[in-house]
Amino acid sequence: MRYTDLPMPRHLLLLSASAVHGTGYLEHAASEFKDFLGKAQRVLFMPYALKDHDAYAAKARAGFEAMGYDLDSIHESASPKQAIERAEALFCGGGNTFRLLDALYRHELLGLIRQRVSEGLLYSGASAGSNVACPTIRTTNDMPIVEPPSLKALGLVAFQINPHYVDPEAGSKHMGETREERLLQFHEDNEVPVVGLREGALLRVTDASVTLKGVAGARIFRKQQPPVEVAPGTALESWLD
Repeated sequence: MRYTDLPMPRHLLLLSASAVHGTGYLEHAASEFKDFLGKAQRVLFMPYALKDHDAYAAKARAGFEAMGYDLDSIHESASPKQAIERAEALFCGGGNTFRLLDALYRHELLGLIRQRVSEGLLYSGASAGSNVACPTIRTTNDMPIVEPPSLKALGLVAFQINPHYVDPEAGSKHMGETREERLLQFHEDNEVPVVGLREGALLRVTDASVTLKGVAGARIFRKQQPPVEVAPGTALESWLD
């Protein structure tokens, strides 16, 4: 994907996870959400990554109300397209990335979300919601419990994200591939960089800038290059170009 293909302007907040150990739903990122959402008053929630939309919407509503924002769930709307057209901020929750992307295709929302982001819609996501902001969902950790028409996703950024990134455990007797090995395998057949976001890490994207924030670091994987360790507060553009 070329940089010129990306929606402009872009205002994105992409979380590795919706919670970290010892905190409530979105609590670890509350200050980032407040800065990101600014004067927005309502958030449109996309619960498609989990089966029980009602329960998921209730959980998300409680989390955003605790931060001072009202929340509408897109599954409660008579027209998902009209809901996105009217939204000022969108939050796409985590769960199964294949289920989420399949729903976006079924409701024909991919192109509309790209368009609205280019018009200034604030897009935020956690885990699966961050995965679908990428060119494809090829670096998700999830099982393909459903089969979407394509692995191509929103393409709001020109790199891939691997949420919930975990480092190899010293002395582990596990014989399967580590997360690092799987991402190195990805680059045997793909060119696009990958950001491995540890629990508590998040990305703030504003137009052409990409900044790592949150309470944890990340690793950047590039084809035929050694992985790069980055700390919160780091601007990532030079590694992701």
